Amino acid sequence: MSVRATTARIRALLLGLTGFTVLAAATGCAGGVEDRPRVVVTTNILGDITREIVGDEADVSVLMKPGADPHSFGLSAVQAAELESADLVVHNGLGLEENVLRHVETARESGVPTFAAGEAVDPLTFHAGDDGGAADEAGKADPHFWTDPDRVRKAVGLIADRVVEHVEGVSEKAVRDNAERYEGRLADLTAWMETSFARVPEDRRALVTNHHVFGYLAERFGFRVVGAVIPSGTTLASPSSSDLRSLTRAMEDAGVRTVFADSSRPTRLADVLRHETGGDVDVVPLYSESLTEKGKGAGTYLEMMRANTTAMAESLARD
Repeated sequence: MSVRATTARIRALLLGLTGFTVLAAATGCAGGVEDRPRVVVTTNILGDITREIVGDEADVSVLMKPGADPHSFGLSAVQAAELESADLVVHNGLGLEENVLRHVETARESGVPTFAAGEAVDPLTFHAGDDGGAADEAGKADPHFWTDPDRVRKAVGLIADRVVEHVEGVSEKAVRDNAERYEGRLADLTAWMETSFARVPEDRRALVTNHHVFGYLAERFGFRVVGAVIPSGTTLASPSSSDLRSLTRAMEDAGVRTVFADSSRPTRLADVLRHETGGDVDVVPLYSESLTEKGKGAGTYLEMMRANTTAMAESLARD
């Protein structure tokens, strides 16, 4: 081979190596984008709240789809793997995500920081069934803390603390500023709810629901819980005939003809109650445990709470 040919071949090899190096560098940069810090959240209500706090500082992955039931939704293998590769896992706790908690525990045992928001905001306990409580769960912590916006405001600060502590690469100032802005919006929500519920006369401040989900709202805004169709804190339970008879007696004694049910099943509930009571029962749909798709009525936590408050205040005020 001539000297010229050898030189040309060496030059070609060098150019090839240079191109490979540039390609590898570009691939590495792309990988850097994909390797942004990530927070994984179990429920969509907490997911919306966490996104408000994190902003653009990290990716927030929400496992529970819009309209799903937090008591019964499950995870795919890919979603379970997401938990174990997260920088931080935020979940409700207190037994809410019944099919997911074992995966959260596995992630925690593998070294992933986890935060149970419901356990950190002074949770209430279910009480005995004589005054509408969940008799079978008396003494157990109630996981539905999000119906009290003041407790959500406390959770916001705590989630911000965990993000700053555990998620590398985020701007503490940005996270704190996001949390402060959102806390202000939550304070505005509380004030607006107080004004809205002030329209409901004292003798009509009685709640009957499809299951025990509004205990925190009742305590915060001065309502009493008469009973629930499913006398439990979970939708996985089923009402018995005696449960329904007890509920209809309680409704008659309290003069209540309105039941608030999750928007996913109001018609079925209305049919059951009308059969039991032998008369008209007004079943008002609410977004109790899950957000909806955007534009479907409860795309965010703030939108959900405003929609529920409006529906409750209007129906009770005219009851």
